[in-house]
Amino acid sequence: MSRLLMPKPDEKTLARREEIVADMRTIVPGEGVVDTVNEMRVFESDALTAYRQLPLVVVLPETVAQVSRVLKYCNERNIRVVPRGSGTSLSGGALPLEDAVLLVMSRFNRILDIDYPNRAVVAQPGVTNLGITHAVEQEGFYYAPDPSSQIACSIGGNVAENSGGVHCLKYGLTANNVLGIEMVLMNGEVVRLGGKHLDAEGYDLLGLMTGSEGLLGVVTEVTVRILRKPETARALLIGFPTSEEGGHCVADIIGAGIIPGGMEMMDRPAIHAAEDFLHAGYPLDCEALLIVELDGPKNEVDHLIGAVEAIAARNGSTLCRISTSEEERLAFWAGRKAAFPAVGRISPDYYCMDGTIPRKELPRVLAGMRSLSEKYGLRVANVFHAGDGNLHPLILYDANVPGELEKAEDFGSDILRLCVEVGGVLTGEHGVGVEKRDLMPEMFNEADLDQQMRVKCAFDPNHLLNPGKVFPQLRRCAELGRMHVHRGQVAFPDIPRF
Repeated sequence: MSRLLMPKPDEKTLARREEIVADMRTIVPGEGVVDTVNEMRVFESDALTAYRQLPLVVVLPETVAQVSRVLKYCNERNIRVVPRGSGTSLSGGALPLEDAVLLVMSRFNRILDIDYPNRAVVAQPGVTNLGITHAVEQEGFYYAPDPSSQIACSIGGNVAENSGGVHCLKYGLTANNVLGIEMVLMNGEVVRLGGKHLDAEGYDLLGLMTGSEGLLGVVTEVTVRILRKPETARALLIGFPTSEEGGHCVADIIGAGIIPGGMEMMDRPAIHAAEDFLHAGYPLDCEALLIVELDGPKNEVDHLIGAVEAIAARNGSTLCRISTSEEERLAFWAGRKAAFPAVGRISPDYYCMDGTIPRKELPRVLAGMRSLSEKYGLRVANVFHAGDGNLHPLILYDANVPGELEKAEDFGSDILRLCVEVGGVLTGEHGVGVEKRDLMPEMFNEADLDQQMRVKCAFDPNHLLNPGKVFPQLRRCAELGRMHVHRGQVAFPDIPRF
């Protein structure tokens, strides 16, 4: 069993369950409330399936007014709420709590407006990432962020986790492609941030909400930027005899001033798993495989292909295959996109990690992961966004073997500590959730964490929204608001206070 600790359930809330369920049915009539054990099983976990917990009740609202009433009701009665999108989160961000209403936004699944002149789409949060591209591709547009789960993950969840994808190197994460949101605060108030315009004055509250992991509010509408499809896009498959040589190639490509549309890397276990699963034409005789996509005007792409080929050769590449058709380019990417489910064929269970490092540290970190693999006696397959240093090690284990999940957790924690040690961060796109929560002190000191908690307190002073996530320990907002006064004088009296 996992050693994960969650907030102690509120016994008063548990005792009032029947009353709460009945009230939820009044707010969200019809089939919008799920309360039987068997029906709630499908919501007991997100994609980090090592951790499971049934919620108090599942509520699936269809209107902003219903979301507002649910949150206001819970706020007035001190009931916790866990927001959930499609449940594809890999950090346990949507893990339910025993005494919390699980607020599922999947019924908010309509695209509300497509504005080609302003290159913007307004969508409800339950619309899938890929659904936005499907809605605009007939006019030659697309939505750039493309997580591997894009066929299923919701745009609201993308905002909560600041998701990226294989093309985030050139086109940015969700934060770089969201223009505005509508959100409901814990007290039921509905607010709008941003819009189709580029920037709003004042505090960057839109930036604050993007990546806030459901701790500050519930998103009910998202406005995103859409882009014109590039004139040309071609991909290269480049094989290397060692992962270190592949890592050096990545750094040299970026160092040469080349910014690919996407640049991904896979090691031998991941290559073999993906090829056996999808038959994408990957070479099986290399230790590392680099996928580099170059897009833009045809002449520019042709020139950059030659430059990347030369850089790869200088770094000892043993294979360089260039896509000759759109079908072949998509096949190169299909193997990478299917890498996670493919690895599931070679191990009963796997633990997908997410950390980010400076590109130049890639060889050192890969070597460190090999040493940790030997230390823990567990295999690891590596699939990662090489261009921006976002690693996704997949730790292979068997949950049926006593102690293996705990070993996998410890192995993953050591990988993340190594990421921070070399100047990186704990997460790139999966979020902190419960998975990395207790590692936050590795990256932030007490003052940092207190300041982050003050932001939480400003939006949710009673800590009812998604508690037990991100912060390593719960604090009361009153404790953070104390100001020490010594001999009638506050500290740093020259600093303006509001």
